[in-house]
Amino acid sequence: MSSLAASEKSSPNAVGPKEVELILVKEQNGVQFTSTTLVAPAQTIPSGEEERETWGKKIDFLLSVIGFAVDLANVWRFPYLCYKNGGGAFLVPYLFFMVIAGMPLFYMELALGQYNREGAAGVWKICPIFKGVGFTVILISLYVGFYYNVIISWALFYLFSSFTRELPWVHCNNTWNSPNCSDWADNSSIGDIYKATPAQEYFERAVLHIQDSNGIGDLGRPRWQLTSCLAVVIILLYFSLWKGVKTSGKVVWITATMPYVVLTVLLLRGVTLPGAIDGIKAYLSVDFLRLCDAKVWIEAATQICFSLGVGFGVLIAFSSYNKFSNNCYRDAIITSSINSLTSFFSGFVVFSFLGYMSHKHNVALDKVARDGAGLVFVIYPEAIATLPGSSVWAVIFFIMLLTLGLDSAMGGMESVITGLIDEFKFLHKHRELFTLFIVVSTFLISLFCVTNGGMYVFTLLDHFAAGTSILFGVLIEAIGIAWFYGVDRFSDDIKEMIGHRPGRYWRLCWKFVSPCFLLFMVVISFATFNPPNYGSYMFPQWANLVGWCLAMSSMTMVPLYAIYKLCTLPGRFCDRLAYAITPETEHHLVDNGEVRQFTLHHWLVV
Repeated sequence: MSSLAASEKSSPNAVGPKEVELILVKEQNGVQFTSTTLVAPAQTIPSGEEERETWGKKIDFLLSVIGFAVDLANVWRFPYLCYKNGGGAFLVPYLFFMVIAGMPLFYMELALGQYNREGAAGVWKICPIFKGVGFTVILISLYVGFYYNVIISWALFYLFSSFTRELPWVHCNNTWNSPNCSDWADNSSIGDIYKATPAQEYFERAVLHIQDSNGIGDLGRPRWQLTSCLAVVIILLYFSLWKGVKTSGKVVWITATMPYVVLTVLLLRGVTLPGAIDGIKAYLSVDFLRLCDAKVWIEAATQICFSLGVGFGVLIAFSSYNKFSNNCYRDAIITSSINSLTSFFSGFVVFSFLGYMSHKHNVALDKVARDGAGLVFVIYPEAIATLPGSSVWAVIFFIMLLTLGLDSAMGGMESVITGLIDEFKFLHKHRELFTLFIVVSTFLISLFCVTNGGMYVFTLLDHFAAGTSILFGVLIEAIGIAWFYGVDRFSDDIKEMIGHRPGRYWRLCWKFVSPCFLLFMVVISFATFNPPNYGSYMFPQWANLVGWCLAMSSMTMVPLYAIYKLCTLPGRFCDRLAYAITPETEHHLVDNGEVRQFTLHHWLVV
């Protein structure tokens, strides 16, 4: 006769993987013989659920996070903000908000996803009443995909157009040009609204065909050229995502690293151009008096909120595929720092070429400096067209834009896919089909953005889909974790993963500083709201109403789900509230009348 017993060799309060002693007991002729074996499990999964897919390599995760966070805005937004708001002085408010809000929120989302090992909605088993914010960020990521993929299709269109001996945006003698077209040499007043450069007309009249639309009420049919480019983008996204992180983790080896190679090559070329040093000096010139302007601080705070990619559910989704014991603290510091350094580095590239354009056409730098799509699809192509071997440089530049956009789009799609298949478990077995459904649905909605009036739809989506709503989502997320779940409990979770609790600085930021910062940003967002416009075109009232409905559709998920949860739980209101704010794994404590959130200590502890 033989039997097998097991006992833990560690203290009852130990956390993380525990050493287990296996005792084999044999009985022969009335005498018992024992032998023991010590076994240390490689990983502990606290939820007790089936093993989750993990990244093939640690570097796959890091590249995916960096690739998502470093997107087109790093190239077309940050350098212009820095130049416009005091040059090097702008780094003061930028770094300040980075330290007190950006990094803490980035760290919080990575830790939240890694510990709970679920997507943006599933992680809220820690506080069920807040699950609505999970659906908020999933919807926001979906909405952003409707128009973000269109930017990538523009880059692809330009890439195909660059395989010519002479770039098509050099002269005004093309079929799409208007009488208002004027070469730089003849257009000394770039701000003249009655004049347009060849590159500007190529973007608006040859690519967008916006001249064939009278506004958002007159869209027309999708343009087959842009539709084809959009279809290629969707196919690339599908085959990057259909097998999960095993495939996307390999794709980012190209999409996340290529922009750095290209930026470096462009910088080496840019600094050799006449006027480049003047452009870089203007980029870095320090005007500390600008720090007295509240608008500078608001723009720095806004840039931090959107540049790190917090609130889209992507960081939660990516980190949920990490090994449980992965050092998410180190990852947060590394990836958020790389993102900010990339923004700063790209400014040297952008302003070396803007300085060159200013020098070449003998105009002030502020006449050529701009942000947004106008920089990367008008000004930069114009500058590249004047270089020897311009077609080669154009191909290199638009490959960079393509890769910058693709990995960010992959992150947004992964947030939606992971968030929903983790919430609706039956979708796990049909990931390939569900991924196909998501990307095809996104493609169909995006067709509105590739019509003659598609730029108006694009502008409307860009203005409303992820503005105030993303700030609101992150605010509710921070309150749910720091106040209702509890900073102390969240810190214990992190200790269970990496072996030590976060320092007091991080806990204070999570509980007080970051929520106050986000509340301030939400108020400012509402207070400074301006209706969208495209050039001189002002959107009609019904279009603004549609935009607000889009924004509110994601934000209302928070109260709607909270009401649903309270109405479906059994018992009196106090009992239902107790269950709704207590982690699902602790509902048995509620049955015994033990509710942490009903004690003063829970709300005061940091």
